[in-house]
Amino acid sequence: MVVCPLDYRYGRDEVKRIFSEESKLRYMLLVEYSLIKAHAHFGNIPQDCVEIAKEAMEKVELDRVKEIEREIKHDVMAMVKAYAEKCGECGKYVHLGATSNDIIDTATALQLKELFKYIEEDFENLEDSLAYLAKRYKSTVMLGRTHGQAAVPITFGLKMAVFLAEILRHHERFEELKKRVLVGKMMGAVGTGAALGDKALEIQEFVMNELGLGYEEAPTQLIGRDRYIELVSFFSSLATSLEKFATEIRNLQRSEIGEVMEKFDVEKQVGSSTMAQKRNPITAENICGLARIVRGLLIPQMESAILWHERDLTNSSAERFIISHTSILIDDIMLKASDLFRNLEVNEERMLENIRNNEEIMAEAVIIFLVKNGWSRQDAHEKLRQISMQPGKFRENLMKDDELRPILEGKIDELLNPKNYIGSAEKIVDNILERKNKMMENNKDL
Repeated sequence: MVVCPLDYRYGRDEVKRIFSEESKLRYMLLVEYSLIKAHAHFGNIPQDCVEIAKEAMEKVELDRVKEIEREIKHDVMAMVKAYAEKCGECGKYVHLGATSNDIIDTATALQLKELFKYIEEDFENLEDSLAYLAKRYKSTVMLGRTHGQAAVPITFGLKMAVFLAEILRHHERFEELKKRVLVGKMMGAVGTGAALGDKALEIQEFVMNELGLGYEEAPTQLIGRDRYIELVSFFSSLATSLEKFATEIRNLQRSEIGEVMEKFDVEKQVGSSTMAQKRNPITAENICGLARIVRGLLIPQMESAILWHERDLTNSSAERFIISHTSILIDDIMLKASDLFRNLEVNEERMLENIRNNEEIMAEAVIIFLVKNGWSRQDAHEKLRQISMQPGKFRENLMKDDELRPILEGKIDELLNPKNYIGSAEKIVDNILERKNKMMENNKDL
């Protein structure tokens, strides 16, 4: 019986596979094998056990682990026993000096290490999609809106550059957090490494070097949960940005605005079970809904850091949901966001039409012109405020004003042309695109 929507609706198979029972077992076995290898390296166990343990990893079956767990009621020890069975005489060295969370936390770090390869690709794809839109539409004028009301002109390319700049900041955060999140531990029951002997620190370093991970410099029975808080906080912040972007697309697709549109297969796709004309922004809405689930798991992760003494078990059950679900969902959200922007339909004519229907957005441009012609900024603002409040067309009301008409004659078309009032929008777009390119080059060098 399948219950969780991750099993049948959300997330891609490659990422879900990382967090499957089978993969978790393989990661845990790899950690156990690396510990055996470390013991052999430091002369604690026979060297012959390394090859035997390596071959035995592939022979351990999940069903056997579950069978043992049903009997002994301990998941990690069930894995240890199943592995020891396959190691023959060398089985007596499996898990030597380790505690459960040496294996669990280090295996989690390996899962995240593999996940991060997909997240890196997600960033690159999303950045490319936004960069394409920013470049293509950097001069495409549209309404800027504040408080849901028409404000002054911007360009659609600038809007996309704003999104891109935010994603680039998230990408920088992602690169920075890797060193703090991709860590394991191998220091036993309370973090002293006593069961590993005098070479405990060296054994831990050996294991983590084998696995390509950092290690917890001051462990308890666990790695510090502030690391997981940082991870889930990052996922939550990134999800929030993606929800913000998707919300903007949903708003711009509203029938009365109609400036952009999600890709829609007009040959087959159904928008509504009853309203045949509908083209709903379902991808953007899906992003918004899933982002809320990611954020909702941040508080449980914070609470999972508040443990008794060197650890208790209150974090364990919660983290089985938190780490896997946030990881799978953030990848899913990023994939959908890339697809949303890569295939976005942009209606430039509608953007211009909406500006023509809101010509009063050029009031600020007229104010600036009046100041250049000797007016006080405050007097100019009050004059334009009064005119903007009058019924009728803004242009006509300007030219009916006895004070303004002599100043604006011959200049009105230029002043009310929104393309003349986009400031440094195009340059800002160019700057963000240049920053993206530099970041790509730097990442290639790493």
